[in-house]
Amino acid sequence: MCGRFAFTGTPEELMEALGVVDIEDFPPRYNIAPTQPILLVIAARGREPGSNLPDRRAILARWGLIPAWARNQADMPLNINARSETAAEKASFKAAMRHRRVLIPASGFYEWRRSGKQSQAYWVRPRNGGVVAFGGLMETWSEPGGSEIDTAAILTTAANGDVAGIHDRMPVVIMPDDFDRWLDCRTQEPRDVAHLMKPPADGLFEAIPVSALVNKVANTTPDVQKRVEPASVESGPVVESGPEKQKPGNAGQLTLF
Repeated sequence: MCGRFAFTGTPEELMEALGVVDIEDFPPRYNIAPTQPILLVIAARGREPGSNLPDRRAILARWGLIPAWARNQADMPLNINARSETAAEKASFKAAMRHRRVLIPASGFYEWRRSGKQSQAYWVRPRNGGVVAFGGLMETWSEPGGSEIDTAAILTTAANGDVAGIHDRMPVVIMPDDFDRWLDCRTQEPRDVAHLMKPPADGLFEAIPVSALVNKVANTTPDVQKRVEPASVESGPVVESGPEKQKPGNAGQLTLF
């Protein structure tokens, strides 16, 4: 699964990595948690004739997908992840898988290796740095009062060799050459992009042991990514067994600030 991730890139890095332009400045985010706003990159229409720029734009969405057919978000589970193997058939995700696939820019993600009552947090980042794009799904949910909330989930797949020793699942990573196909929901059906949702090649990521600071949503400084050798963590008292659990809530106005 993917319960926490980070995006500390700049607008310039986002433009270079995913071809998004005309995006406002935003702060680095070291500990993104469920129900918080996240950046999505979606296919956009209306590109100027003759332009060489990709037809993509960035929007904000609440992390935790609510199906369009849901009557009350409080009655729905917090769908922060969608299993890639079943997303095309599962009621909560199949419409989004067909019509609203997105890219979710990230600088890496956090995962926990559990042993009994203890757990060790890891910061899993691209070995060569930079920005990666998780495969995601988006739905716009209409509240009973009439307002609309854009919501999203991260697709997951089996862990590759970089992560398998920590957890058996990891986010789907869409490679740059496949961005256009992934976002093209007009001509590319779910079966046409199923092969893109495989574990990434071994060696793409490195896993760095970090302290239990990342478990708390309130900890949002670069300290959450500071290397702490597992022995020094495991020898001390266990403060947290994993990340704080988030509950569904009213997203309200989305902002990264």
